[in-house]
Amino acid sequence: MPPAPASHPTSGALLDTHGRSHKDLRISLTDRCSLRCTYCMPEQGNEWLARESILSVDEIVRVARIAAEAGITTFRLTGGEPLLRRDIVDIVRRLREIDTEDGPVQVAMTTNGIRLDEVLDDLISAGLSRLNISIDTLRPDRFAALTRRDRLDDVLRGIAAASASGLRPLKLNTVAMRGVNDDELCDLVEFATARGAELRFIEQMPLDSGHTWDRDQMVTREEILDTLSERWTLTEIPGRGGAPAERWHLDGGAATVGVIASVTAPFCGACDRLRLTADGQLRNCLFSTDEFDLLPVLRATGDPGSDAAVDDVLRRCVWAKLPGHAINDPAFLQPARGMNAIGG
Repeated sequence: MPPAPASHPTSGALLDTHGRSHKDLRISLTDRCSLRCTYCMPEQGNEWLARESILSVDEIVRVARIAAEAGITTFRLTGGEPLLRRDIVDIVRRLREIDTEDGPVQVAMTTNGIRLDEVLDDLISAGLSRLNISIDTLRPDRFAALTRRDRLDDVLRGIAAASASGLRPLKLNTVAMRGVNDDELCDLVEFATARGAELRFIEQMPLDSGHTWDRDQMVTREEILDTLSERWTLTEIPGRGGAPAERWHLDGGAATVGVIASVTAPFCGACDRLRLTADGQLRNCLFSTDEFDLLPVLRATGDPGSDAAVDDVLRRCVWAKLPGHAINDPAFLQPARGMNAIGG
C-alpha cells in the first residue's frame, strides 16, 4: 500500500488535497466477462483473480456503508461483467438499504446487457436506480469480430428490456474506434434515441490488458462532434458539474448525446470518484498505478478489522489522489491492470 501525504482528515467529507469532495464509488464485482472486446482483453490466456480474493456480499456492503457515512451517495456496479455474479440482485438490494442524511443511496450499474432481460425486473425491484449498457456496433459481423463472441442479439434483448422498463435515465455507451465503428456514430445515436436512451461516446483509453493502445486509432471528441454536427444541430447542456460526460441536445429537442473525452479533454479537476476492485483494492483514479489494499483490513480480527480502520484506508486513498491522470504527459505509465480488472 503506497504512503499517503501526512495529515489526511480523519472525519467529515472525503476530501483530497485539491479540495475535491468524493461522492461516487465504483464497485467492481468481478474481473470476468462474457465478451472479449479487442480494446479490453485478449481472447485467451487471461489470468483471473483468485476466487478467494473476491469480496463477498457482506464485505462489499460493509465498505459501502462506511463510505456512505463519509459522504458517498452513489454506488456504480461494474466488472468485468457484473451480471455474472449470481448474487447480483442481493447486492443491489443490500446496497439500496444503506441510508445517508439525504436519504437512500443511488445504485447504478454498467453492463454489456447479456442476461439483462432475465434479471432486470428483479434488479429494479431490488432498487436499481440507473443503468448504462455498452454497445459499440449494430452490425452482427462487426460485433462478433470486435467482441470475439456472437452475442449481439443477447445485448439487443437486454437493451429492449431496459427501454421497455421505463428505468430512466438510460444510457448506452460506445467506444469510438477509427476504422472499426466510426462510420456508425449517427446510426448508434438514432438507435439510442428511438429507445428513450442517451448515447454516450467514449474516447478509447489506454486500459487494455495487452497494453496495445494506439492514440492514432482513437476517435477524438472533436471528430465525434464534427460527425454528429453533419446530421444534427448540437446545443451544449450547461451544468456538467463532476459528471464525466459533456452533453448536447439534438436539434433543440429532448433527445441528447454525450461524449466522455478522458484523453483529449480531461475532466480531472471536478472528479468525485473512487474505485473498489473485485479483490478489495481501492483506487483513487482509473489510471492510478497505486492501490490501497482493503482486504487485510476487512478480513482481520480484533481492532485492526474495525470500521475505523476501513474508514482510514478510504481517507488515505482519497488524500493521495493526484490532480490529474497525466495521460498526455510523456512520462505516463499505463496501469498494470486492464479495464476488466479495475472496473468500468
